[in-house]
Amino acid sequence: MEGQLLFVNPSFCSMLGFSEEELRRKHCVDFSPPEDAEKDWAFFQQLRAGSIDRYQLEKRYFRRDGSLMWGRLSISLLNGRASPLVLAMVEDITDKKEAEKAVRESEERFRSVADDAPVLIWSAGTDKLCTYFNKPWLNFTGRPIEQEVGNGWAEGVHPNDRQRCVDTYMHSFDRRDKFRMEYRLRRHDGEYRWILDMGVPRFNPDKSFAGYIGIAVDVTERRRAEEGLRESEGKFRSVFRDAGVGMVIVSPEGRFLGANTAFCGYLGYTEEELREKTVQSITFADDWPPFRKKLEELLAGASSFRWFDKRCLHKSGRIVHTQSSASLIRSSDGTPQYFVGEVLDVTSRIEAEAALSEMTRKLIAAQEQERARIGRELHDDINQRLAMLAMELEQLQEHPSEIGVRSQELRQQIIEISGDVQALSHDLHSSKLEYLGVAGGIRSWCKEFAERQKMYIDFKSTVRSVIPIEVGRTLLRVLQEALHNASKHSGAKRAEVRLREQSGEIQLVISDSGKGFELDPALQGKGLGLTSMQERVRLLRGTILIKSKPLGGTTIHVRVPTESEQTLRRAVG
Repeated sequence: MEGQLLFVNPSFCSMLGFSEEELRRKHCVDFSPPEDAEKDWAFFQQLRAGSIDRYQLEKRYFRRDGSLMWGRLSISLLNGRASPLVLAMVEDITDKKEAEKAVRESEERFRSVADDAPVLIWSAGTDKLCTYFNKPWLNFTGRPIEQEVGNGWAEGVHPNDRQRCVDTYMHSFDRRDKFRMEYRLRRHDGEYRWILDMGVPRFNPDKSFAGYIGIAVDVTERRRAEEGLRESEGKFRSVFRDAGVGMVIVSPEGRFLGANTAFCGYLGYTEEELREKTVQSITFADDWPPFRKKLEELLAGASSFRWFDKRCLHKSGRIVHTQSSASLIRSSDGTPQYFVGEVLDVTSRIEAEAALSEMTRKLIAAQEQERARIGRELHDDINQRLAMLAMELEQLQEHPSEIGVRSQELRQQIIEISGDVQALSHDLHSSKLEYLGVAGGIRSWCKEFAERQKMYIDFKSTVRSVIPIEVGRTLLRVLQEALHNASKHSGAKRAEVRLREQSGEIQLVISDSGKGFELDPALQGKGLGLTSMQERVRLLRGTILIKSKPLGGTTIHVRVPTESEQTLRRAVG
């Protein structure tokens, strides 16, 4: 009870490096540093006083070589003897203490590094409660660590994200899994910022679970960029899908990745069917080499090309004329990703241009034919009659006595020639339209034509307003063509002409009871009269209806809107 060693076992001797005899000459506080011995002796005094009958503490011991070791001392009082004894048991915990010291030093180094790190760092124990937040975290939230530890950190999470965030955290702890989650965390200024939080489990050297450590970074700007990108992509998809022109996305190898409704409509395929095809497969064979060259130029570095004309193959096999523009989209490192193409179906325009070209050719031919007809009439008729008249006048010079007898006959010939020249002039340009008005001018021409052709023309007009001169010229040309055809081809000796004003339009109806004709062959044939009539009326934004059948006569019905002369001139021009 005085602290003098009476017995030591070999293990304790080996632990300190002393022999039993050497240790039995020592007091129990002689082989410990003073501060540890003082604490031990204080407990020993309580044991002697009977206030306690046992105690335990960790203390250091000197080894024989002067080094220190850590031991866990357990003291028990042995009663039942005349003189009580003290039983002391010592466990060597030097390795444990050194490991704890290493852990403390490691944690101190970790916290030193963590406080200077540019990211938010936290750690938690095995009980799922957070025990540490680095300075950047505390600076971010603006809260002291006392409010963050435990589950206090969750108070700063946005209410809409909190439950999801806590559930992920708790479930990962239960499974000892890594986790990665994004949530909004309130910053010191009250703004919620998006945080990417990544946690990993920690394990002790003995593989036992030690808790979690996590790193979090502010990804608000990335989220905003992603949101902007999503909005941009959404707008692109909307424009791509609903664009009024064809839009396609094509791989660098030439396979279709996407096509909008308009493009599918051009070629008659569904988007799914096009995904199984290549650009080459829907391109007219002769047009593929130059178009492939354009695509290769983009892959070689060109930025885009615009309005390349090429023919495509419709699903039905017919030709579709298109104009294509394309740009090549590359990744950040310059690798080609895909082509974005814009395609216009210009088939109708091409066909209209071809039809217009053919119409122009026919009109020019019609003009040449009209000039040839006038030339023949001047040469074969007027000129011949004038030559005959000149010869007769020469004969009169030789026989002056006959002048009185034949003067009246020659005068009548001159009047007839003058009338025919005047009629020809009226066919070319009727000045009476300007002097008499459209209705009067047409009436006068019908009368002259009937007299020349020995026909009966029944002309009636109910027009009260003034018809623009341009409309009048068109109506007259149609009338002239129709009656010339009736006189020359149908054998009709009677025709009706009606000029009327009705429902905001001028109507001209020409009908005869002649032989008639088949309309479609006539329109497709070499004759240009009907085509010329149709084109003249079209230029005034009017309509012309031609009805005819063999032995059934012919009716031509023209409708022209009543607009100002200036407007109609612009249309004609």
